[in-house]
Amino acid sequence: MPLCCLRIINQNTVRIIYFCDLNQETLSKLVKVGTVQMSCTKEPKENLAKAIVKIREAAAKGAQIVCLQELFTSLYFCDVEDYENFKLAEAIPGPSTESLSSVAKELGVVIIASLFEKRAEGIYHNTTAVLDADGKYLGKYRKMHIPDDPAYYEKFYFTPGDLGYKVFKTKFATIGILICWDQWYPEASRITALMGAEIMFYPTAIGWATSQDEATNTEQHNAWETIQRSHSVANGVHVVSVNRVGFEQDGVMKFWGGSFITNPFGTILYKASHDQEEVNVLEIDLKKTDSYRTHWPFLRDRRIDSYQPITKRYIDED
Repeated sequence: MPLCCLRIINQNTVRIIYFCDLNQETLSKLVKVGTVQMSCTKEPKENLAKAIVKIREAAAKGAQIVCLQELFTSLYFCDVEDYENFKLAEAIPGPSTESLSSVAKELGVVIIASLFEKRAEGIYHNTTAVLDADGKYLGKYRKMHIPDDPAYYEKFYFTPGDLGYKVFKTKFATIGILICWDQWYPEASRITALMGAEIMFYPTAIGWATSQDEATNTEQHNAWETIQRSHSVANGVHVVSVNRVGFEQDGVMKFWGGSFITNPFGTILYKASHDQEEVNVLEIDLKKTDSYRTHWPFLRDRRIDSYQPITKRYIDED
């Protein structure tokens, strides 16, 4: 229906001119995205309860989609190889998704929840579940790229994802989920974008080793931020990265927070602090993707006929 009309009256004519609503979906598609950056304790029930409080805070600020950080129900336990930590895992769907499903339905928000999944005896995944605004469980994405570095011994715990890259058609947007170490791989973001993701979310757990010098810490953080901004540019989509914050691992690691949201050309629209818990809500316009992709047509000019070598581990004579 038109927003309004104007009558122009001449001697013999009445002419009615209708004006379109400039906020109609043809010109904009606005979505309010909430990010929850928080510190954690060793008690899963405390962390889940805290996350729910912060989801409510985000919803009260108008959030329609709320993203939590990686493995938010516990401390980041992958700093050590300890069989006791497998007790933190749960089925998905399971207890945490059930609790979050009722919250999603009550508040009318989409919730993106990163959890430690027990798939079967001896098979575990780093997994993110998506709950729609009516509380429906839409499915899960299992982390594809699994690191193994000092204080990040994830290969000890997680089987690499076998569901492939995923998008989820929620009430408010079609979203793509990738998890932490995935964020360093342009192939993952490209495939997710090509599947129709309007926003890419990265639940994350990354920080500074307190033993490192400031220059090294700064360089690492800048690389982390830059690579994700580049995914926005290359694919013409908003990127939402949500990181944990605070000291863990007996003070050896400071998770650097710095959660941020970029527009489809990599401009940072919001950035959290490096040392505080923050709940933020930002309205983004998904129609910006069409504008950027039209003026900078990277997807149009892709030479897909030339990309077969990318499937090799390394291009050499062997």
